[in-house]
Amino acid sequence: MKKVGIIGGGQLGKMMILDGKRLDTWFSILDPTEHCPAHSIADRHVVAGFDDVDAILRMAEGMDVVTYEFEHISLRALQILEEHGHKVYPSSETLGHIQNKFVQKSWLRKNGIPVPDFIRVSSAEDIYEAEGRYSYPMILKTCTGGYDGKGNAVIMSREDVARAFEALGGGRLEMMLEERIDFEREVSILACGSENGDVSVFPVAENVHKDSILDETTVPAAILKRSEEEAFEVAKACLKAFKAVGMLCIELFVTREGHILVNELAPRPHNSGHYTIEGCFTSQFEQHVRAILGYPLGDASLIRPTAMKNLIGDRDGEACLKGLEEAYRLPYLKIHNYGKEQVRRGRKMGHVTATADTLEEALDAVRKAHSVLRF
Repeated sequence: MKKVGIIGGGQLGKMMILDGKRLDTWFSILDPTEHCPAHSIADRHVVAGFDDVDAILRMAEGMDVVTYEFEHISLRALQILEEHGHKVYPSSETLGHIQNKFVQKSWLRKNGIPVPDFIRVSSAEDIYEAEGRYSYPMILKTCTGGYDGKGNAVIMSREDVARAFEALGGGRLEMMLEERIDFEREVSILACGSENGDVSVFPVAENVHKDSILDETTVPAAILKRSEEEAFEVAKACLKAFKAVGMLCIELFVTREGHILVNELAPRPHNSGHYTIEGCFTSQFEQHVRAILGYPLGDASLIRPTAMKNLIGDRDGEACLKGLEEAYRLPYLKIHNYGKEQVRRGRKMGHVTATADTLEEALDAVRKAHSVLRF
């Protein structure tokens, strides 16, 4: 029996375990929340913080490989695991190129992968000086720690500069400034590299965000064939550049001219890839487990058109899913409840997926389910 350690016990870890159990895999997790989503199905749960190196080493004891479900963890902890002889995928080298967004974008550009233009900034004056390089609006980002729109600020005009700079820490955090792309669509593509050298690329997914949080994903994406081909080439180039073993999600902009630009990378399964559970022959979670254990990768083809919609908290309090019976009367539908004990505004609590003969039917099903489901 193979044994996998996961740093993190959230919904991504839970879904990884669910697919891994079909391969008779044993899982140890580390998460500071006692009743985190993956707790109920993990074989062992080390309750400790993500920067507790001693606890991470305990969690990794006896594991064939250690992985992680999000990138905001201690890079040094991964390096120490490797120094102690543990196999870690994605490796500390891969995370080291991705964890800091400025470093990530610099590495992408160095490897000839197309990205929006960007510069490092450390003061409001630096942003004012960038007016000669970029036109408004511009995007200010913290280089570490941001997700779901956190750590980003749109600067619409010169009058917004001071507000945006202070909102992101006023210089206490490392920052970067990016040109804002007038994109036609936001899409993402999942790629996977295996320990044995295999490469697999999933279909291009189209994403719609609401309040900077992913709302809907539809596959196949409504993009030109040449844009799709360009996205596939970018995905393969990213796998090679970052020496990625396991899932790599590449968030992309499709420009008005149909070209592809990389927005951000995540070295793990991703929210925009949840559609693969029902929509593809092999899910992103199974693919990740297969990759890090050195198994042959599965068929990543789309079975039929698929839509996914997130269930986002709209209040604060104890979590209790309502509307399940009504939603399950709808055709094509699968409901995923992550099992979080507390609901919070803007928190991802679950998602719904539908596959159908047409994308319109699938999207209609997830939207109707969303209208009756509440936490």
